[in-house]
Amino acid sequence: MSAPRRAFLAADTPAAQKALAELTARYPSAAPEDVEIVIPLGGDGFMLETLHRFLSRGVAIFGMHCGSVGFLMNDYRAEGLLERLAAAQPVSLHPLEMLAVDERGERHRGLAFNEVSLLRESRQAAKLRVSVDAIVRIEELMADGILLATPVGSTAYNLSAHGPIIPLGAGILALTPITPFRPRRWRGALLRHEARVKIEALETDKRPVSAVADFTEVRDVVSVEIYENRAIQITLLFDPEFNLEERVIKEQFAS
Repeated sequence: MSAPRRAFLAADTPAAQKALAELTARYPSAAPEDVEIVIPLGGDGFMLETLHRFLSRGVAIFGMHCGSVGFLMNDYRAEGLLERLAAAQPVSLHPLEMLAVDERGERHRGLAFNEVSLLRESRQAAKLRVSVDAIVRIEELMADGILLATPVGSTAYNLSAHGPIIPLGAGILALTPITPFRPRRWRGALLRHEARVKIEALETDKRPVSAVADFTEVRDVVSVEIYENRAIQITLLFDPEFNLEERVIKEQFAS
């Protein structure tokens, strides 16, 4: 059988562009529209852009790290690429879907592989009502915001907000407040991946709130519903010796 067709994409940085030139000189490639494997070169931000770009194409993604942060990427090496692709282990990701309603009553949809976050827009803390599966769990949360993170996203903004790191395959999402003021002792919750979370913004006339799903931002929201969309799937490929699951475990023991 012939090797799967592949395409190289690179971030607009000197390191990524240098890697692109080296790889395209060594290995045949095709247009991104005609391949089974896409190889982004850059950091995690560029990887997220690639995931969203090819979400509906059914291709596999084998990222190589040429940026500042590379949690979702394999190490960059030009030699032995074909053998690495043949031995790579697949990981399937399902995004969170955000359904947001703004103050004008307009509805907005966004997808997130890392997290959906609600953030205050002004100097005053946000006031939020938090419901899980149609049951109000927090009547009034005062905070800079709140986020719902996937296991992959649990090592990103969620970790910076002191949320828990979640192993892949745990079937859990992290609901984490961002700099909470009240309730003072609430530090978040772990939810089943089937859970549907609804967050309502209160007193929006003086406490406006925005909602962000990866690259989709909606200003002045009044309510946001979030759930994991299992109908959408994309496949990442990782070197066996340092796969994504191992990286998540190692993050839990990082000092």
